[in-house]
Amino acid sequence: MSGLHPKLIVVPVDFSEMAFDALDQAVQIAGDEGDVRVIHVLATLPTMEPGNLYGTVTDETRMESVQKSLSDRFAKKKYDRVKSSVSIGDPGREIVAFADNESADLIVIPSHGYGFFRHMLLGSVAERVVRLATCPVLVLRSAPVDGDSKPSAK
Repeated sequence: MSGLHPKLIVVPVDFSEMAFDALDQAVQIAGDEGDVRVIHVLATLPTMEPGNLYGTVTDETRMESVQKSLSDRFAKKKYDRVKSSVSIGDPGREIVAFADNESADLIVIPSHGYGFFRHMLLGSVAERVVRLATCPVLVLRSAPVDGDSKPSAK
C-alpha cells in the first residue's frame, strides 16, 4: 500500500445495505488507481439439508447463483474496477484467506453492531477478520439512528 492509496481493497458483502455502502466507500478510497475485490461467503449446507440430501442443490449451483447476483449488481460503470468471488466456509477465515491470496492492502468491512449479548452468542465476523488479517482493516459501523443510514468509520 503506497501511503493512503491502497492498490487492492477487499470488501466482504452479505447483500445488506451496509455491505454495499462499505463497497461504495471502498471504491471511493481506491479511486482511479486501485482495484476492489468483493467476496461473499456462503455457509456450508448441513448434510441433512433437503436440497443437499436429494442432490437438487449443490455448492456449485449456490455459488453460480450468488456470482450472477453480484455480477448483475456490479454492472454499473462505477464498479468497473470491482471483481467478485464466492466461497463456502467460515466467513472470517474465508475473508482473511481471500485477502491474503489477493495480496490485499486493505479490508473494508461493515460491522452490524448487534450488541453485546447477540455478539456473545454469534460472534462477530468483523472481529474475527480484525484478529486474523495480515493487512489493515477498516471497520465501518452504522451511524446512530438519526435518519442517516450510511456507515461511519470507527
